[in-house]
Amino acid sequence: MSGLTHQDKDGRVRMVDVGNKPVSTRLAIASARVFMNAAAFTAIRDGAGPKGDAIRTAELAGIMASKRTADLIPLCHPLPLTRARVAIEPDDDAQAFLVRAEVATDGKTGVEMEALTAASVAALTLYDMAKALDKAIRITDVQLEEKRGGKSGYYVRGTAG
Repeated sequence: MSGLTHQDKDGRVRMVDVGNKPVSTRLAIASARVFMNAAAFTAIRDGAGPKGDAIRTAELAGIMASKRTADLIPLCHPLPLTRARVAIEPDDDAQAFLVRAEVATDGKTGVEMEALTAASVAALTLYDMAKALDKAIRITDVQLEEKRGGKSGYYVRGTAG
C-alpha cells in the first residue's frame, strides 16, 4: 500500500499534503463518446431534442461540474480554476458525440479529475436529454487525453510516459 498517495502507512485514507509543492500552470484535457440511435443522434445534432438544445446544455453542465469536482470525488483538493471549456462535436459516421473538456489552473495539484468530471457530466447530460429518444445510449471512452504541469510534466495519450 506504500505506493498509494491517498493512504498513510497504516492504510488510513488521507488527503495528500500539497503544501510544499510549487505552484505551476496546469492543464488537463479529457474526452468521452456518446453513441445513440440515428433518430436520437439527428435530433440532438440538429437541436431538435425533446428537452431543447442538448449540446449547449451539456457543455454548460460539464463546465459547472468541473467547478464542483472536490464536492463529488473524495480527497480531491478544491481548486481555483482559471479555465474550463467543454466542446461537443457530432461524429456523423459513428452516430456519436465527442465530448472534449479542457480545464486549467495555477496551483499545486493537477486538474485531471476536473477535466474527467467535466467530460463525464457533459456525457451524462447528453444521455439525460436524449433518453426519451433512445434507451440504449452508450457512454464510452472517458479518458485523459493530455496533461501539462507539475512534477510529472507533460503527458499525451498514446505516447510513452
